[in-house]
Amino acid sequence: MLGNEAIAQGLMESGCVMATSYPGTPASEILAAFAALQKKGSEKRHIQWAVNEKIAFEIAYTGSMAGLRSAVSMKQVGLNVASDPLMSAAYLGVKGGFVVISADDPGPHSSQTEQDSRLMAMMAKIPVLDPDSPRQAKEMIATAFELSEAFEIPVMLRPTTRVCHARQDVHPGEALSHKREVDFQKDPARWAATPKFRLHLHRELEKKLNAVSRYNKTAPIRLNAEATASKALIVSGVAAAHAKEILKDLKLWDVIPMYQVLQPFPLHKDFVSHMIKTYSEILVVEETTGVIEMQLADRHRIKGKLTRFVPEVGELLPETIQQIIGEFAGIGIEHIDVPSEPGIRPTLCAGCPHRAAFFAVKKAAPKGIYPSDIGCYTLGLNLGAVDTVLCMGAAVSQAAGFYHAYKHEKKQPDIVATIGDSTFFHAGVPALIDAVVQNVRFVLVILDNRTTAMTGNQPTPAMGMGACGESLNSVNIEGVVEGCGVKFCRVGDPYQLKEFTALLKEAVKYSRENGPAVVISRHPCLIDRFRKEKPGWQPLKVEVADTCDGCAFCIDHFECPALILDETEEHVSIDPILCNGCGVCISVCPKKSIKEIKP
Repeated sequence: MLGNEAIAQGLMESGCVMATSYPGTPASEILAAFAALQKKGSEKRHIQWAVNEKIAFEIAYTGSMAGLRSAVSMKQVGLNVASDPLMSAAYLGVKGGFVVISADDPGPHSSQTEQDSRLMAMMAKIPVLDPDSPRQAKEMIATAFELSEAFEIPVMLRPTTRVCHARQDVHPGEALSHKREVDFQKDPARWAATPKFRLHLHRELEKKLNAVSRYNKTAPIRLNAEATASKALIVSGVAAAHAKEILKDLKLWDVIPMYQVLQPFPLHKDFVSHMIKTYSEILVVEETTGVIEMQLADRHRIKGKLTRFVPEVGELLPETIQQIIGEFAGIGIEHIDVPSEPGIRPTLCAGCPHRAAFFAVKKAAPKGIYPSDIGCYTLGLNLGAVDTVLCMGAAVSQAAGFYHAYKHEKKQPDIVATIGDSTFFHAGVPALIDAVVQNVRFVLVILDNRTTAMTGNQPTPAMGMGACGESLNSVNIEGVVEGCGVKFCRVGDPYQLKEFTALLKEAVKYSRENGPAVVISRHPCLIDRFRKEKPGWQPLKVEVADTCDGCAFCIDHFECPALILDETEEHVSIDPILCNGCGVCISVCPKKSIKEIKP
């Protein structure tokens, strides 16, 4: 199983009946896998892609308030969005078990940050479990539910990319029937606590944490009882899996005692006392921050991230861990350089409608400022049509920020922001309302490809489809935009490049005098298996004429992977395997050398 599939299996076997999420790598496959398992069973469960992580959290948490086992999954930056209910839920506690799965991305491989969700668990004051493999991640789901119900507290599971996307043999068990009646017990002093009662709940939370720090089922594990050195190694998460192999390879398995921490916070108090009393030196290997390390009282004998013995930044690859352990053990380890393979620069797919939209943006506002957002369309960077990427929904807010920064200048630049359809629903709507109120003069291009493309084509609120493929109500983007108070809202197909560019120019002109203008760039994602092409659309057969002189304008300014420049012959050709027949390149070539092949 993929690690995320193993987590989903653990949820099913543990009797989870409410599971919600917003897609984000490396966590996206968890809910999708849970939905696939649901189709095979007879139990009725609620499985939902929510509009953002905060809403996903609040829905699942409320299920636990009503006595049901519930879970919410997201990536680490998604937990930032859900941090408000997370902090409050820790005080209020739970009834049915509630597991918060926050998948971290050390590296990072596909994230804005490589933050450590365990720090968020510390701030919220909830226990967190740290699996080292897909199999252990599955097993820890059951432990997390038991821990949550034993202490009436939310519990975090923190897998990382190397756990989520690794594969391992995992033995599936039977799905546990939840056999629980939904029963919300009204208790306003708890569930709707005022600040006075929150102080009481905070005291109770500290008592829970103290008890959790002595919970036997999550106590650290001694992995090699035969080792007797005065030095010891503490490991956690996927670093534990690497360290086990490395100790054996270095012939140190019978020498250096090794402990795996399953619950990095709260760290078990008896374990802390034992380590400080027993060992003269302790090496802590963990990703991404020194969470375990900072809970060990005696800093003088501890080596880790806080002492800079372990790198503070980046993923702990096996080669890095081997160097660290070798130095700690006092044995010479030849430095291993991890080869970096030169790869092809990431780019939008051949025929991606976003590429045409970005090309049109630059035509309509050639000297503009281009704030953008989180999604595959961030690759508009390659086309020179993306200037800023901060976080979900920030394209709209940053467009407003640039407008306010320049509005008293004599010369004001055009501002054209781009945001995906899923991201618009996630975090763009409040920012757009604010822009309308402040009469911000900018253009917002909503890149509507009818799916959440970057994370695996999960449905958006506009699709009318649920996580299990069921039919749901759909929300019209134009209606939302107009409901925000926008007066200029038009829809165009970026494949019709000339018409779409003219529409954007009209929007830019409108925005200069009147305030926000919105253009919805609508064409389905090419790799979405549920896509519905515009009625009547047919792919075009395209060729490059002999008049092509290899000027490379189409390569440099459009960057479609299907266009290939032969520099020796000074001629562009079209890869028939990659070309999807969008025909946009016909309008891109300034010398009219790309033509449609007429039947």
